[in-house]
Amino acid sequence: MPASGTRDNIVTEADRLFYEQGFEHTSFQHVADAVGISRGNFYYHFKTKDEILDAVIERRLSDRQEMLGVWEMEGETPHQRIASFVRILIMNEAKIRQFGCPVGSLFLELSKLDHAGEDGARRLFDLFRTWLRQQFEAMGCGKDADDLAMHLLARSQGVATLANAYPAETFLEREVQQMLAWLDAVAAQADILTI
Repeated sequence: MPASGTRDNIVTEADRLFYEQGFEHTSFQHVADAVGISRGNFYYHFKTKDEILDAVIERRLSDRQEMLGVWEMEGETPHQRIASFVRILIMNEAKIRQFGCPVGSLFLELSKLDHAGEDGARRLFDLFRTWLRQQFEAMGCGKDADDLAMHLLARSQGVATLANAYPAETFLEREVQQMLAWLDAVAAQADILTI
């Protein structure tokens, strides 16, 4: 396998393991075993776990930017695009129930560890906040756009956390429907203000 393919596989498996087991509980050996390479080959690509973390964060940022780009193309209106953000909870429901939100859980763990990677993980939240603010601005929400973005981001993180804490309960679907109803109300109010 070419070196770039091995490196990509390491990042892919490290991303999965950091999500499923946590950053602190994932060792070089765990990742090497998941990829099927020796530790020596592993060290050729990454010298430290922090280098792997940086690569995982960059991959997550790239993947989320691509996802947002798809929503931009598929959603005709800001309302539809924001609804895609809300519905991601349903699309990832099984994983969220088992492991929580990949963005929130990584940030929380790094924050508890007072790890330098915390700033990189925060960039994932910043990406969503900025994108949501832009959508609310395009919807006509003006100066309230950032507050609305933060409200929706906070609520989605809370829903993901509680879905993980109470995986057998069915409130996630109800919460998504309530967020979509709230979004409809915000859009209707913005329409009134722009008339």
